[in-house]
Amino acid sequence: MEKMLVGCFLLLLGHTLLLPAEARQWPRARSVSRGRHSRTHPQTALLESSCENKRADLVFIIDSSRSVNAHDYAKVKEFLVDILQFLDIGPDVTRVGLLQYGSTVKREFSLKTFKRRSEVERAVARMRHLSTGTMTGLAIQYALNIAFSEAEGARPLREHVPRVIMIVTDGRPQDSVAEVAAKARDTGILIFAIGVGQVDLNTLKAIGSEPHEDHVFLVANFSQMESLISVFQNKLCMAHMCSLLEHNCAHFCINTPGSYVCRCKQGYILNADQTTCRIQDLCAAEDHGCEQLCVNLLGSFVCQCYSGYALAEDGKRCVAVDYCASGNHGCEHECVNAEGSYACRCPKGFSLNADKKTCTKIDYCASPNHGCQHECVSTDDSYACRCLKGFSLNPDQKTCRRINYCALRKPGCEHECVNTEEGYYCRCRPGFRLGPDGKTCSRVDHCAEQAHGCEQLCLNTDTSFLCQCSEGFVINEDLKTCSRADYCLLSDHGCEHSCVNTDRSFACRCPEGHALRSDGKTCAKLDACALGGHGCEHSCVSSGDSFVCECMEGYLLREDGKTCRRKDVCQAVDHGCEHMCVNSGESYSCRCLEGFRLAEDGKRCRRKDICRSAHHGCEHICVPRGDSYVCKCSEGFILAEDGRRCKRCSEGPIDLVFVIDGSKSLGEDNFEIVKQFVTGIIDSLVVSPKAARVGLLQYSTQVRPEFALSSFGSARDMKKAVATMKYMGKGSMTGLALRHMFERSFTPAEGARPLSARVPRVAIVFTDGRAQDDVAEWAGKAKANGITVYAVGVGKAIEEELQEIASKPTDRHLFYAEDFSTMGEISEKLKQGICEALEASDGSQDSPAGELPKRGHQPTESEPVTINIQDLLSCSNFAVQHRYLFEEDSLSRSAQKLFHSTNPSGSPLEDKPDECKCENLLMFQNLANEEVRKLTQRLEEMTQRMEALENRLRYR
Repeated sequence: MEKMLVGCFLLLLGHTLLLPAEARQWPRARSVSRGRHSRTHPQTALLESSCENKRADLVFIIDSSRSVNAHDYAKVKEFLVDILQFLDIGPDVTRVGLLQYGSTVKREFSLKTFKRRSEVERAVARMRHLSTGTMTGLAIQYALNIAFSEAEGARPLREHVPRVIMIVTDGRPQDSVAEVAAKARDTGILIFAIGVGQVDLNTLKAIGSEPHEDHVFLVANFSQMESLISVFQNKLCMAHMCSLLEHNCAHFCINTPGSYVCRCKQGYILNADQTTCRIQDLCAAEDHGCEQLCVNLLGSFVCQCYSGYALAEDGKRCVAVDYCASGNHGCEHECVNAEGSYACRCPKGFSLNADKKTCTKIDYCASPNHGCQHECVSTDDSYACRCLKGFSLNPDQKTCRRINYCALRKPGCEHECVNTEEGYYCRCRPGFRLGPDGKTCSRVDHCAEQAHGCEQLCLNTDTSFLCQCSEGFVINEDLKTCSRADYCLLSDHGCEHSCVNTDRSFACRCPEGHALRSDGKTCAKLDACALGGHGCEHSCVSSGDSFVCECMEGYLLREDGKTCRRKDVCQAVDHGCEHMCVNSGESYSCRCLEGFRLAEDGKRCRRKDICRSAHHGCEHICVPRGDSYVCKCSEGFILAEDGRRCKRCSEGPIDLVFVIDGSKSLGEDNFEIVKQFVTGIIDSLVVSPKAARVGLLQYSTQVRPEFALSSFGSARDMKKAVATMKYMGKGSMTGLALRHMFERSFTPAEGARPLSARVPRVAIVFTDGRAQDDVAEWAGKAKANGITVYAVGVGKAIEEELQEIASKPTDRHLFYAEDFSTMGEISEKLKQGICEALEASDGSQDSPAGELPKRGHQPTESEPVTINIQDLLSCSNFAVQHRYLFEEDSLSRSAQKLFHSTNPSGSPLEDKPDECKCENLLMFQNLANEEVRKLTQRLEEMTQRMEALENRLRYR
């Protein structure tokens, strides 16, 4: 008994002596009471400056999953603040960044964000719990790709600044961590892994750096994390001699205070030079007891026997055996004796594995040549194809077709029959409901079913109802009540003086001293000539209850019906001239403005077609434009450089970059379909340095440029590159790919033409699932800098992400398909969109094809003619061309009246103004402008009135 107690004491003492020095120095307890500003740990207060001038780039990765409660989350933040106390934080010493992760990764701040410890502490205090999943591998991938990039503040590798990750987690990751952690360590990043609670130690070892005893730590709960403060202070602040000296250790270099020692992997021992290692020979070092052969293993040995013998149960002796009879042959199915040995054999439908013992059932469906459209099912010696629910197998026993239950069972639906996966159901058109028999339909009476609130009439529609009013009433703005109709307001009554509503119409009234004429609208003054004040310039002639003015011989009554002017044939008759009427003795003739010709009727004018009068040379269409013309092309073509010939829009210049999703959710078969999709777009373009230049990026967790815009000058070489493109098959960092496209793909170094060349820049982004990072920022920058972005989504692609990626309008730049079978339709729409972009950017379409002799401005057929100072160069020419301004409209009469009032003689025979005087021309132009302004105002008032009437009549 005494010997046993002594042995236990020595065992405990040895375990204590073997602990690392820093572990034996852990504090026994943590101060319970903490002031608001007294966050410093007692030990860190003594060693605050021990990391002074220590250069490092340190990134904390914190588990913020839902399994971490609020109390434990606060403990993690306390632990981070304690670690910060002994770090010398600054741009030239230690830079600190921090990531939180759950189902996604959230960057709290980067290595370049803060320059002082106090700023970092405040940022840690502001952190908010994510409470989602545990994607540890995604967080390490983000740190490797982004957090340690020079753009995020990491110093270049040539400066040899240590890069350190400290990751804290409390559970099993929901993704793979071993591969990405190994990749991070291979780039020179030192990883400390801290596990809390029920964490798998093997997972922590897969994350942390070697040796694991110095970089992997496991504590029972979050409160015990403070016990690691001094450990990390020693490891982060102490000089690492292994990194400072050339240690030459064959396997591992272990830092010791002020020095280092070399260690070997398990199963190896250190040689006398204390640096190299050799396999430990246990067979020679001890009495192994093997009867025939002893074989060394790493850290152990095994006994083996000569051929024809088998190892006995004690693992040391050897006995001669009948391989098949002894039962030790290990054959899974059948053992066949051979000379001095045996062989294993498998039954039909199985194949022998590489171990020559076990058998594996042959999976005939594993071959890609089975040809089953939906599912392949292996049988004993072959396979059979099977269809999904709702489909049936075609006679070829491979392809499937959807079952049309409506056609097979003829259900007798009155309106519509709708197929489902397992059957069908009947459906009615809008405004009808299905009857109890599930087949017939009856109209829905919304007016009877609902409290419609209509004051007078209720009218059923397909899906609801409308209120209407009886005759003589109109609907009010509430669309339910009615008001009596105001016919004077609703119609253009035409009453000269006043309008009075009747029950179903209106009536005109005249003021006192007037009588209503037979037209029922206008009013006549009683015995106007006898009463005086008729205003006739020459003579007044009574006519019943009204009067008319008459002029002397040789004069004609003006449009005001009172004043007179000299007889003018053009003004006296309805000449019908479209442009100008020119007096010719007792008759007249019509003339047209310059640039027009007189039609066959001698009255109307037609524009001279310059395209017919000149040899324009346009290949497709000639369009007149003033005194010249331009050539234009038919749809699908753009104008060539000579301004006359046309070429297909696919021959136009464009810089096009494909951004292709190569994530594992896509699958290799679908990736081949995407490659065919890309090849189809390339085939629609004319690829050359002067026409279309094409680049392609594939992205997964990283971005891989397959070829740049300047890589290939022909479509054939480009399609070869697409055909040999290898599938990446990992994550989906769409935002990272958009950033690479924006920052690099459209640069001159990659082959993009300068913006001054006005060559369209187009990106086609293909994805089949949710991105693992943000896409909005870099998609927005690309679109804001003139890049037209088409988003193509298939399967599980997220519509919100596609809308953030695609250019506006999204109905022309966003395409989605439920599966890859409709990729051909998307390809055709993309080709059409690219063609339209080339047509819109072709600046030569509207450039003149040829220069013709310059002429004055010629108005179009719908363009109003105005007085231009260039028309006044010849006064006689002006008087003829613009005679209608002086003689035909109301403003010319006003001007003539003004001339008449300034004539000192007052003779009616001399009242015609001198049309060539400058002041008269300016006066006419001012009068014309004023009349046009008044006419415009009247048109606007009439338009508003018509809109009001339409709104009132809409619900009659």
